[in-house]
Amino acid sequence: MDFSRRTYREGLCPPGFHCFQVKIKETDLAVAVDGGGSLSHIRHFTESRILFYRAQLEAYISQDPDFRTTLEPHPVLPEAPPIALAMARAGNFAGVGPMAAVAGALAELVGRDLLRKNNQVIVENGGDIFLKTDAGGKVAVFAGPSPLSNRIAIELTPRTKPYGICTSSGTVGPSLSLGRADAAVIIAESAILADAVATATANRVQTSADLHAALQFARSVPGVEGVLIIKDDKLTAWGNLRLTSAG
Repeated sequence: MDFSRRTYREGLCPPGFHCFQVKIKETDLAVAVDGGGSLSHIRHFTESRILFYRAQLEAYISQDPDFRTTLEPHPVLPEAPPIALAMARAGNFAGVGPMAAVAGALAELVGRDLLRKNNQVIVENGGDIFLKTDAGGKVAVFAGPSPLSNRIAIELTPRTKPYGICTSSGTVGPSLSLGRADAAVIIAESAILADAVATATANRVQTSADLHAALQFARSVPGVEGVLIIKDDKLTAWGNLRLTSAG
């Protein structure tokens, strides 16, 4: 299967939402909003915010090249912009490098900007989702070669505040993982934190025997609300999430 085609996005657009995709360099967002003007205006605004945050991050990395390459928690320079600071903080909590949180950071920061003009927003960036919706729903879990892939889903319940659902995998996609988890899904109050913890959790899974220890790590991180980890035909879950059929 060509995972780069992102066929998992096909069910991302709720009824009544404006939905579109924006790709700028490595950033590839699927966006759904419930209003806020014409589609062309919303798309242009989204593009401008991606460029804004990417410019901040690229300028900072030129001063601190280790920020981009380290796989360990990394102290940032005093002049670090808010996006770099947020990524480093999440990486420090999870015990990984700051770039482990880059997809969640761009999804969340762009999503929060869109919430200034919309009541409901969903921003997905390579399996990392920032969302604020008034209605329930469900998100199917894509777990690559696992027989559980696209067979189970996480039920979404209405929440008054935005939150993040992020997935890392050692068997799907181009992102670096030191493990072999088919999917490590984290629900947290922040998509930035969820992204970093998902990476750290997936790193801990080589076989299904590692599921319990990886779960115990993820649930120990402050701010994590729910955990789902899949390896082959086994899964483990904890916290504020309800599993259902993806059908």
